[in-house]
Order: sequence, then structure tokens, then C-alpha cells
Amino acid sequence: MTATPTTMDLPDVGELEARVIEALKTVYDPEIPVNIYELGLIYGLEVDPLGNHADIQMTLTAPGCPVAGSMPEWVENAVRHGAGVESVNVELVWEPPWTPERMSMRAKLELNMV
Repeated sequence: MTATPTTMDLPDVGELEARVIEALKTVYDPEIPVNIYELGLIYGLEVDPLGNHADIQMTLTAPGCPVAGSMPEWVENAVRHGAGVESVNVELVWEPPWTPERMSMRAKLELNMV
């Protein structure tokens, strides 16, 4: 006889999403001393606690960014290890183009932009 999971056994979407965001905050743009989450480079985040999976859409500050080939892998590794997620899909997108307006107030303060 197999036990049926109760709502107490189901993973919490909000808790997993918070762990993923904290992991994203450990990844920094090498040219700007601010993490990619506060820079506004994360365009989409969906988590599946049952599958222990995260889908992330992100961009870079410029299409010609020298770390364009490496950054998605950095993000995947940070989320996999930092948030304890089994699988991560990182999609690099260019629309809409990133602008400094996407930065959080914290990032703007760190860069003396306010």
C-alpha cells in the first residue's frame, strides 16, 4: 500500500522560490559589482517543487557581453547547489533589452545612481 501525500508533505512553492532567489543573488556580473538579481537581469522565474526544478529566463547588460557563453552556466550551478534544486533550465533572452531602469533601488544605491 502506497501512502498518499498530504498537503503537509507537499513542497512549498514560495520557500523554493525564495531559495532560488537567494542563490541568484550569489552570482555577480563581472563588470558591475552588483548581483544579477538586483541588476534586474532575471526576467522570469518559475519553480516546480514537486519536480525540484527551476526555469529561469535572464538577459545580460549587453548582447556583446564577454560572459554571454558562461553566465547561464554560472546561474545554473548557483541555483543547483545554492538552492538544492535538482534540475535548472536557464534561457538567455534579449527582449526586452536590459536598461538600468530594471535595477533595484538597492543596486542603484550600491552604484551611487540615486
